Amino acid sequence: MMRAFKILAVILLVGIVTLVAVGYSLNDPRPEGQAGAEADALARSMQEAVHRDAWDRTGAVRWSFFKRHHYVWDRERDLVELRWGDSRALFRTADQTGRVWSRGTEQTGADAEEALRAAYAYWINDSFWLNPVVKFFDPGVERSLVKQDDGPDALLISYTSGGVTPGDAYLWMPGPDGMPASWRMWVQIIPIGGIETSWDGWVELSTGAKVSTQHEGWGR
Repeated sequence: MMRAFKILAVILLVGIVTLVAVGYSLNDPRPEGQAGAEADALARSMQEAVHRDAWDRTGAVRWSFFKRHHYVWDRERDLVELRWGDSRALFRTADQTGRVWSRGTEQTGADAEEALRAAYAYWINDSFWLNPVVKFFDPGVERSLVKQDDGPDALLISYTSGGVTPGDAYLWMPGPDGMPASWRMWVQIIPIGGIETSWDGWVELSTGAKVSTQHEGWGR
């Protein structure tokens, strides 16, 4: 019996070491960029490509995040309806106040507060994926230009405040048409830095704003 435990311990140790080694090999350090006029110009160019002005005129939008979270966002009144699983929440993004139902029954007290916190956390993540390009000049956002040997200049966007994970950073790579083509992520939720995800499947809303509907990459 003791021999079996020793063998199991060795197997587990080898597995852990292998996972650490793989993670280390995949991990890329966050690049250093240069802030200034060139970075801001690239940021504005990418915003123009996705029709930032048309997004500002978009009063409401409906979308689903990976077929799990289903949203209706009234941007003019700052109201969100979120449906996920057996739950439904209605809340204001400004102060996270609202109402929540589970299997058709409205929740109250601590249950409601917990569900609203969860809904807001979903919202922060999911709405960011909807159209992060328009947030390049929001308060707490730093922009820097990163020169690449094997492609066009890239834009490093760093979030020093806001959301639920300040400190996250994304390296945006534009495509030949100027549209965002992909990004690489250095975020708290993913222990490996530099994971790349595509931004494609661009569609144009009725207002003229463009949003990406397809993301392919590690973990997605």
